[in-house]
Amino acid sequence: MTQALLDPIRWPSEAIWEAVSPGLANFSIEILPELDSSNTELMRRGRAGLTDPVLLVAETQTAGRGRLGRQWVSRRGDSLTFSLGLPLHFKDWSGLSLAVGLSLAESLHPQVGLKWPNDLWIKGCKLGGILIEAASTGHQSYVVIGVGLNIKPQSNDGLRTPPAALVDWLPDTDVAETLRLVAAPLVAAVQRFAQEGFAPLQSRFHERDVLRGLAVQSSDGVEGIALGVDPAGALQIQTTQGMVRILSSEVSVRPAELKEST
Repeated sequence: MTQALLDPIRWPSEAIWEAVSPGLANFSIEILPELDSSNTELMRRGRAGLTDPVLLVAETQTAGRGRLGRQWVSRRGDSLTFSLGLPLHFKDWSGLSLAVGLSLAESLHPQVGLKWPNDLWIKGCKLGGILIEAASTGHQSYVVIGVGLNIKPQSNDGLRTPPAALVDWLPDTDVAETLRLVAAPLVAAVQRFAQEGFAPLQSRFHERDVLRGLAVQSSDGVEGIALGVDPAGALQIQTTQGMVRILSSEVSVRPAELKEST
């Protein structure tokens, strides 16, 4: 094992806590060297009634999960994987993953685009993904927002979309600096979403929407032209039979020209 692997990662925990805690009581940050999955861990805690707001970072994940049960490979220093657990009540959950993605993209780089409903893309390659889950705790929901970002180049084996690496766009960044860039703005964005919903973000999402104007095909057979998202965060597809709105995050949508490579 090289010395580089032994050196501790200098996480900006104090700076993030100072930025977030004035507006979020009982907020804490945990950095763990290894977990099965940061989302799985916070869901376990939420179901057990442990619902204080927390940012949980896993330096390595052995059983990371993406949407639709897909595996997310995470190695120390190569990927940034964390989950944000917040005890919040949402009037409408529609568009939450879009709001999260928009916050991350705006914190990272002007070239980062958003693929409905939960992926960050850059120049046709996947930079990261989002997994949102919730544990019911009586009258309040404990939302768990999982984020995985590729910091260094990743293996392309078995992936439907080539992986991007953030260092290709921000050469001086690493996992710690990336967390510093995204964490506090993300907490603020989710708090605003709880009050205002997705509608105020619609135009900003459009600016980064990588599907808008493309021929697309959904996993449940809808084909047409993607026309962006509506104020509720639903993807609008113009088909030969008319407009179709897709709200379910369990439906995968891809550009039609990538269909053969998936």
